[in-house]
Amino acid sequence: MTADAAGAVRDGFRRVHGGSPEGVWAAPGRVNLIGEHTDYNDGFALPMALPQAVVLAARRRGDGLLRLHSAQGGAATAELRVADLAPGATAGWARYPAGVVWALRERGLAVGGADVYLDSTVPAGAGLSSSAALECAVAVAYDGLYGLGLARPELARAAQHAENAYAGVPCGVMDQMASVCCTGGHALHLDSRSLEVRQVPFGLGGHGLRLLVLDTRVRHDLADGAYAALRAGCERAAGLLGLPALRDLDGAGLPSALAALPGELVPLVRHVVTENARVDRAVAELAAGRPEALGPLLTEGHASLRDDYGVSCAETDLAVAAAVAAGALGARMTGGGFGGSVIALVRAGEAAAVAGAVAEAFAAAGHAAPAVLEAVPSPGARRIG
Repeated sequence: MTADAAGAVRDGFRRVHGGSPEGVWAAPGRVNLIGEHTDYNDGFALPMALPQAVVLAARRRGDGLLRLHSAQGGAATAELRVADLAPGATAGWARYPAGVVWALRERGLAVGGADVYLDSTVPAGAGLSSSAALECAVAVAYDGLYGLGLARPELARAAQHAENAYAGVPCGVMDQMASVCCTGGHALHLDSRSLEVRQVPFGLGGHGLRLLVLDTRVRHDLADGAYAALRAGCERAAGLLGLPALRDLDGAGLPSALAALPGELVPLVRHVVTENARVDRAVAELAAGRPEALGPLLTEGHASLRDDYGVSCAETDLAVAAAVAAGALGARMTGGGFGGSVIALVRAGEAAAVAGAVAEAFAAAGHAAPAVLEAVPSPGARRIG
């Protein structure tokens, strides 16, 4: 994150709100290496923060107004009364930052209004957690503005509560934990039950590797009911098995558990249990200095998301197949699914060829060319000015 980004939002703040902000904060998007749809099952994940981030400038107000302006939101400034914030009361993108302020107040914290100006480089709808980045940027800004002194997991929980209860998306906590807790050069081994984290070194350059993000440009809306149905199915399965969550089922107990479940729940449970195991294997390979061994785990994870969990789509399947055929060590969809992005682990010298092969496959299928960026493990949410 550069001084240019901080300066740009300061300038935007002065233009929209007048005067100077009290500070500038940033929170990144994330890419999840492995561990998809495990967080709301109390399981494990291995995300990393991206250089792409939400950057915001903010200043407290004493009149109870929350004034929100986004560089991506057109000329309008959303003006809300903090005392009137409630689920269902805010429409559009503003429900994410407004929801964080509401969630902090729900925790009994004495926070009031603010002038906020924000800009984002996280692609929306690409499975890179643009909403979590927005929520976490507001959370760390309010923590600084109002001197809350909240621990990082508390900020993540408040941001998650905003997305669950205010924006209506029943996500787990992985996106928000990644945005606030990641460190540069590392992936984050997250236990979604305890919120314990371990920073796992993830330096690809020294191994001659790169991680590409291929944005299929297929946009998803996780509030449309599909995500909620998956979560409800997992919770129903855990209840039928007498478990607090599917995290409590391991590979040894999987065959007997699957035999005891209704057929429609079997693939969901199989994915969650095997995906948790893939996280363990990925962490072990990285700890042993073998990042190239992640490749087969990525491809295996995609097959599970496609065949068992049913959250892939034709475009993400095509991107994975084309990347692997062109020499990628492995690839999979990342994020909640129903579109979004694919990650591909490639040898540095083959990155352009892999990206080109995916673009050619998309053109042949009549799809718009995917956007390509490189995933570089970056710092989490923080004050930058």
